Amino acid sequence: MLLKSDNLKIAVIGGGPAGLMAAEAAIALGARVDLFDAMASVGRKFLLAGKGGLNLTHSESLENFILRYGPRQEQIQSLLAGFGPVALREWARELGVETFIGTSGRVFPTDFKSAPLLRSWLRRLRQHGMTIHVRHRWCGWAGSETLRFSTPQGDRLVSPDAVVLALGGGSWPKFGSDGAWVPLLAGRGVLIEPLKPTNCGFDVDWSPHLRGRYAGHPVKPVIVAGTTQEGVEFRQQGEFIVTETGIEGGVIYAISAFLRDEIAKRGTVLIRLDLAPDRDVSRLISDLSRPRGSRSMASHLQRRIGISGVKAGLLREYVSKKDFADPILLGTAIKSLPVRLVAPRPLEEAISTAGGVAFEALDGRLMLRTLPGVFCSGEMLDWEAPTGGYLLTACFASGHAAGVGAVRWFQSTRHST
Repeated sequence: MLLKSDNLKIAVIGGGPAGLMAAEAAIALGARVDLFDAMASVGRKFLLAGKGGLNLTHSESLENFILRYGPRQEQIQSLLAGFGPVALREWARELGVETFIGTSGRVFPTDFKSAPLLRSWLRRLRQHGMTIHVRHRWCGWAGSETLRFSTPQGDRLVSPDAVVLALGGGSWPKFGSDGAWVPLLAGRGVLIEPLKPTNCGFDVDWSPHLRGRYAGHPVKPVIVAGTTQEGVEFRQQGEFIVTETGIEGGVIYAISAFLRDEIAKRGTVLIRLDLAPDRDVSRLISDLSRPRGSRSMASHLQRRIGISGVKAGLLREYVSKKDFADPILLGTAIKSLPVRLVAPRPLEEAISTAGGVAFEALDGRLMLRTLPGVFCSGEMLDWEAPTGGYLLTACFASGHAAGVGAVRWFQSTRHST
């Protein structure tokens, strides 16, 4: 049972999935929650995530699910033990939102939309007493424990019993995740790993011709492969989009952590594109070696290999005119076209953020060791994952852990007094 629940006031700062889940978990244990957000409404990035269909979580086994979190598997596994993919789907069902498993194993609401889920969730939270304060930008502390917010009406001071920070990373600043919290916590001695883009695009030094003609064109199907400096091979099939500055899209997002880290070590990274995943190189060479008669090379390539448009443009970008006429060299290039990536796109363009508050700075309840009573959750923690439901699931799980942790910490302090 909660001790003196009427006296427990928790401030949750940040109205994304992690913050809202922290509020719900704390309310379920009897706390009174005030939620503060710098924007004019809460859940903006959550709504954006649902524009193309809200990928809530993934249906694969928990054993495989955990592997998606790389070096932070152990920490995320602990969080998912308290609120994992199965619990997340049941939670959505309780809100009146049924989910289904797509052909890729991804889990979506039956209507694919995020807005109905968010509306139902906010309605329930308000019914249980949560108060939302929008246009409240957290500016740190006034003194040792009092929170200071900037509002249209001027500064406001708030003194809760516990605080849950759910301020996001540094991607999509126009939706509130601007990383402005980093110096505030660093100034209080919190260990923070530098924020870095993940699930992001990369720059390529395209020629003006390719940039002007093919920007916005999808490349599919394609396999992207390469080798890290340590000799670790990566290989991913999917699709990407040629942009004016380089490449982006699902297959690139899936390996963005590898690519970003390799660029940090080497300055650039070389990837190899297989533009014909369904054919081996010997078949390609055989097909390209057939007489083409009066047909142009472009027509021959399209008829024999099925390559045209942007794929043909990529070949022209990297294969010399002389090599283009050689079936062996052209076939080899189709199966392993080298493309050099020179930089990740800026943090504010990334889907999500790596880096943030180090888990070493937190105890098992996600409380900051240097700031008793202050808990962290969501994307502001130092973890990363690919798209596919893994990002949202960990945000929900960490928010739940932080909300429960704040209440349990309050209980323990009351017991000790």
